[in-house]
Amino acid sequence: MYDLLKGLRVVEGSAFVAAPTCGLYLAQFGAEVIRFDNIGGGPDFRRWPLAGNGASLYWEGLNKAKKSVAIDLTRPAGREIAQRLAAAPGEDGGLFVTNFPAEGFLAYETLRKLRDDLICVRVMGWADGSQGMDYTINSALGLPLMTGPADDARPVNHVLAAWDLLTGAYCAFALVSALLARTRGQGGREIRAPLSDIGAATMANLGFTAETLLSGRQRPRMGNDIFGAFGRDFETRDGQKLMLLAITPKQWSKALEVLDLAGAVAAVEAELGVSFASDEGLRFTHRVRLYPLFERAFAARTAAQLTPAFDAGGVTWGAYQTLEAALEDPRLFKDNPVFQAIRHPSGLTYPAPGAMATIPQDVRGEARPAPKLGQHTDEVLAQVLGLGGAEIARLHDQGVVAGPAT
Repeated sequence: MYDLLKGLRVVEGSAFVAAPTCGLYLAQFGAEVIRFDNIGGGPDFRRWPLAGNGASLYWEGLNKAKKSVAIDLTRPAGREIAQRLAAAPGEDGGLFVTNFPAEGFLAYETLRKLRDDLICVRVMGWADGSQGMDYTINSALGLPLMTGPADDARPVNHVLAAWDLLTGAYCAFALVSALLARTRGQGGREIRAPLSDIGAATMANLGFTAETLLSGRQRPRMGNDIFGAFGRDFETRDGQKLMLLAITPKQWSKALEVLDLAGAVAAVEAELGVSFASDEGLRFTHRVRLYPLFERAFAARTAAQLTPAFDAGGVTWGAYQTLEAALEDPRLFKDNPVFQAIRHPSGLTYPAPGAMATIPQDVRGEARPAPKLGQHTDEVLAQVLGLGGAEIARLHDQGVVAGPAT
């Protein structure tokens, strides 16, 4: 946790990954993030993976350091409270993150009537408002047909919700940018961030679209080969899989040196009339000639022989390991100061990350757990909306709001 955004109040009405990720990042940089959900939880409150007691580890992970308000969003009175929270007064308020539909009770023009300088960042599926999620957007972009073994035509879905995560980070950036503009007198605005546009633009930024437009076909599958460079998994004598990458001339020369392949590679260069040292594209183009050399070099050595030699020689490599093994890796999890063991609303204690960035000039604050659903309902209604105790009690009695389940 850091305090760079301390004093900001962001209200979040969301579910699933992208919008909650936006709120998570803002909270971990010090903003007060208030998430409202339906009483009993929204569609992601019980989403897998689950703890043994049925609590969603997914929900706990994406809502760390936030406050929680539980409202009956099916009733007009509950929807009015959500609207008032999104547009609540205060110089550092009026910041709303949501993936609710662009039309409806949380439409920007509706909320703007309550606060003219409101900033709303809205995650969408498709830009036209139709439903879309990470995996369906990804399938439409063509990536599952570029992923997987070269001899298999079946689409391969990714495991990581990449477009959701990228959109969430982009939304946090967009909200802070809009806030800066508001402080300079430019007023409020709605920012719509469809997964489809984030995905399509990213594909263009990385050259995927231009490549396909100019060649007339999308990139073919190539298994674990790194496109346009020299990189792949190789197996050692003792059956370990290691990833080797050589993009820069230095990375290439160091790999040849440690694997004692300089002479064999020079012979291939002489035969083909090329210089692999000067052009990573040539290493990719002629990888079929190079791979057997590297396969034999790896197969002649154990992982215990190769890995210290790689490190000493400055080779860029990585070991394939299970997540169980990664959890014992001091660089990733075990001794990583980003993580702290904290008690979560599920009642379980396990390591959780705070802010992912490291700021050497600032003290890293403690990681904070997700709230219990409705944990801050009364506090927020009183402090943000200025409701009195009698009125809050009446809302509870009517079932419009709820506190944490006991």
